[in-house]
Amino acid sequence: MAGGEHGVNGQSEETRAMEEGSIGGGDQARCENSEQDGRSKSSSKNSMFSVQFVQKLIAEVFGTFFLIFAGCAAVAVNKTTGGTVTFPGICITWGLAVMVMVYSVGHISGAHLNPAVTFAFATCGRFPWRQLPAYAAAQLAGSAAASLVLRALFGGEGEPEHFFGTVPAGSEVQSLVMEFIITFYLMFVVSGVATDNRAIGELAGLAVGATVLLNVLFAGPISGASMNPARTVGPAIVLGRYTSIWVYIAGPVSGAVAGAWAYNLIRFTDKPLREITQTASFIRSTRRS
Repeated sequence: MAGGEHGVNGQSEETRAMEEGSIGGGDQARCENSEQDGRSKSSSKNSMFSVQFVQKLIAEVFGTFFLIFAGCAAVAVNKTTGGTVTFPGICITWGLAVMVMVYSVGHISGAHLNPAVTFAFATCGRFPWRQLPAYAAAQLAGSAAASLVLRALFGGEGEPEHFFGTVPAGSEVQSLVMEFIITFYLMFVVSGVATDNRAIGELAGLAVGATVLLNVLFAGPISGASMNPARTVGPAIVLGRYTSIWVYIAGPVSGAVAGAWAYNLIRFTDKPLREITQTASFIRSTRRS
């Protein structure tokens, strides 16, 4: 959830090399960039069959499993024990679960843990499209596995008081809009702290976890604050309850894409420094005239 293809710090080695080359402006830097791009393209051709890619998928399975298990367990325990966890406790659990998973597997797989996040990165060119199905399948597998364990521990099928999935508290439209907004908010923060090299990458997990906590705090009573198709689809498959499931697919996916592209509108690090400088010089010259 915290980064693109290249982990928590977000920016790929190729992007940083391009930026350093544009600042230096030398022919040698450009040649080195071309050679590095060539090596990157050749290695990416075999990435679907590499051990490294399999490790990324396993990291996504484990990361999503622990995220869904912790968050949904808080919901299930709160229901079965008469509210001992409390609603603020559930919010804190989701936020902490996201934070620790970002720091645990972010440097391996990027810690997407969310098909909507992976899809949004792919639309922005920060994640390869051909790896998207494998990532989404790994995330759904982790969610389903966590839901199976929780069902074995707490039940859930045919027992509404034990249901740990997400369903709208009001109308479907209300929940759809809420899911769009909070996922937009989440993806905007993720794009800022995890893919922009001007941000402090070490704080990515804290920022993303805090955003999830905040979103669950005000959106949880309305839509369940899914922000993640895997969080809804996994429990729905295991518990056999598909009420308004389209809301939790359309809302997070569209919100994540919009949030990623909204941040791209204010991103300048993908432009060469001389281009930004020339634009600033042009503005200053027009003001003088």
